[in-house]
Amino acid sequence: MPVLLGASSPSHPRRRDMLAYIGVSVAALGFSPNLRAQTPQATIFARMGDNQRFDPAAVVDLARQLAKKPFVQPPNDLPDFFSNLTYEQYIAIKSRQPPIWGNEARGIAVEPLHRGFVFTNAVDLYLVEDGAVRRVGYDPSQFDYGQPNPPNNLGDIGFSGFRLVATSGDGTPFDFALVQGATFFRARARGQNFGAIARALTLKPADPKGEEFPIFRAFWLERPAVGSNSITAHAVVDSESTTGAVRMTFRPGDMTIVDVETTLFPRVNLEHVGLGGIGSTYFYGPNDRRSADDIRVAAYESAGLQMHNGQGEWLWRPLHNPETLQISAFVDNSPRGFGLLQRDRSYEAFQDDNQRFELRPSLWIEPLGDWGQGSVQLLEIPTDAEINDNILTYWRPKVPMAAGSEVSFAYRQYWCWTPPERPPLATVTSTRVGRGSAGRRQRFAVDFSTETLGENLPADLRSVLTVSPGTFQDLKNWVYPERNTVRVAFELDPGNENACEMRLILEAGGKPISETWLYRWTP
Repeated sequence: MPVLLGASSPSHPRRRDMLAYIGVSVAALGFSPNLRAQTPQATIFARMGDNQRFDPAAVVDLARQLAKKPFVQPPNDLPDFFSNLTYEQYIAIKSRQPPIWGNEARGIAVEPLHRGFVFTNAVDLYLVEDGAVRRVGYDPSQFDYGQPNPPNNLGDIGFSGFRLVATSGDGTPFDFALVQGATFFRARARGQNFGAIARALTLKPADPKGEEFPIFRAFWLERPAVGSNSITAHAVVDSESTTGAVRMTFRPGDMTIVDVETTLFPRVNLEHVGLGGIGSTYFYGPNDRRSADDIRVAAYESAGLQMHNGQGEWLWRPLHNPETLQISAFVDNSPRGFGLLQRDRSYEAFQDDNQRFELRPSLWIEPLGDWGQGSVQLLEIPTDAEINDNILTYWRPKVPMAAGSEVSFAYRQYWCWTPPERPPLATVTSTRVGRGSAGRRQRFAVDFSTETLGENLPADLRSVLTVSPGTFQDLKNWVYPERNTVRVAFELDPGNENACEMRLILEAGGKPISETWLYRWTP
C-alpha cells in the first residue's frame, strides 16, 4: 500500500504559469553562429566557449566548480517588449533562417527558441563541430516579428532553449523534442502530439516553503554524424541548492528514446530531490467527473501511473483530480521502471477535436543501474483548468544527498505509444467511479483485459480486494469473453473517513493473473 501523506491538506501549491505553456508549438527561430557572447553566463563558461576544444568531462567540471560559488539569479535583462508578449504574439515570431544542420543530410537539425512570453531566462547555446566549440548568437535581423515590431538596438539577448527536428525518413520534418523553461523538456514519438513534461531535476515539490525550480544555464550540442539518428546535448544545471551536469542523447522514431546521465554537486544537504520527474495533466475522466460540465467525455494527457517494482510486481494507479492536494509514496528498493501512461488510444475516449488526448505520449522511465531504496512519489494537485500540469511523479531516494558530495545516476526514457516492457498479465483498461446505493458510498467498476480472459477463462478465477480504512460490499465479477475482459464491480463504504486506500488483483491457481490496481478514494 502507498504511504498516505497530507491527504486532507486544505491548500495546494500553484504551478508556475510557465508549466501551462511548456511544449507549445512555437515557431522555429533564427540564429547567427558568429556573434560573440555578452551574457554573464558566457563569462562563467568561457572555458567551454568559442574556439575551445570540447571535452564532455569539462562540462562536469564546470558544474563542480560552479557549486563552489553562491547561486546567482539569472539577470532580468529581457526587454519589456518580449516579456510582455501575449502567447499569440510570441508564437507569431518566425525565423528567416533554416535550422542548424538542416541542409547537411545529418538526419537531425536544431532550432534555437526565442526568449519572450513566460520564457524569459537566457540559455547559452553552443555547437560542437569537429571537436571545436562555437556559440550560437542572437541576431534580430534574422526574425520576422509580426506586429508590433521590437525596439531597435536589441543586442544579443540569447535564447530560451531549442527544438530538435528529425529530417530523415520520408523527408517530412518531425519535431520530436523541445527543451525550454527551467529544466523541463518534452519529446514524442512519430505521429504523436506533445504531452507529458520531463524534468531533468526536481527539488522540494509540495514543500511548505515552496518548490525550487533549477534552471539550465548552457547547452553544448554535438553535431550528428551524416545520416545519424541520434544527437547528444550536454548541459549545466544550477539552483540555490545544487548544480549538476546533464548529458542527454535523443533518438527519434516510432518510439523516441532519451538516455539521461546526471551528476549532482549539492551546495546544501538535499533532503527532497526527485529523479526521472514527469509532469502531466489530469482534468477529468470516468473515475473523476467533478469538473465534467463539458461536451467531451474526458480530458487528460495521462491515464495513470504504472510501476514495475524491485520485487517484480506490476502496479497501476489511475490518476484523478482531487479536491485537495494528494501525495502518495510507493516505497520500493531498486525499481525496475515507472511512468505516466496514456492507455486510451481511441478518439471516442475523449471526443476532443482540438487537443486529441489519444495522441499524447506515454513516458516510461527505466533506471540504468541500481537506484537503491526510496519511493515513487505521486502528487495530484487540484485544478479547474486543463492547461495546468497538476500531476507530478518522480523517484525520491531514501538517503539525502550531502552538501559537497557528488552523486551520479542515469535512466532511459521511452516516449511511446506503449512501453517496451509490459506486464505479462491482464491490465487495467478502465476505472469507473460513481455514486453508490446510499450516503457516502461509491460504486466502482474496474476492467481487466487480456487474451487469456476470453473463452478459456480459469475456472478458479477470483478477485482479491482490500480496503483500508473503510469497508466494501457487493463484490462481483462480470465476464465478457467477446472483449477478453473481466469487470470487477464493488461498492466502497468509507464511513466517516476522508481517504480510503484500495488494492485489487485477479488471481487463479493461487497466483496473480493481473497487474495490481491501486486507488485512493477521497471525497
